[in-house]
Amino acid sequence: MNIIYYIIAFSAGLGITLQTTLNSRLAQGLGGDSVAAALFSFSAGAFGLGIYALLRGGLFTSLAAIPSQPLWSLAGGLIGAGALFSYVVLAPKIGFSALLGLAIVGQLLSSQLIDHFGLLGAVRRPVSLFKLGGVLVMLAGLVIMLFGDRLSERFLR
Repeated sequence: MNIIYYIIAFSAGLGITLQTTLNSRLAQGLGGDSVAAALFSFSAGAFGLGIYALLRGGLFTSLAAIPSQPLWSLAGGLIGAGALFSYVVLAPKIGFSALLGLAIVGQLLSSQLIDHFGLLGAVRRPVSLFKLGGVLVMLAGLVIMLFGDRLSERFLR
């Protein structure tokens, strides 16, 4: 496995934390309007991708092929917009660590299902007991992160 792929994936995780923080600040600057903040953020990203697609070529060929694609294949954009919106709304309510910890565990669980069963056309990669153990360790870490202070107060009195 090429280490650069792992570095890029790790950097994307760092970017998600930064994106969540920036979008939360944007919502505050817009008088708490989480919907507008998510819209403007998503629009800026779409604009940036559009410019990049134009510069690398092939955008119009791809646009012409969109009508032949199943409608459900565009659901990723709606899911991404919903996730972005939920991050903007939830970050000030539950905190960045709790929000992203829960999001990461949700991603781990859903990715294990997608990999194991090859859902939605993904390459089938059976889940081993070691991988499940890793998810359980992450779940335990999340519980400690979310409730550790309260648990330590209770047990260290």
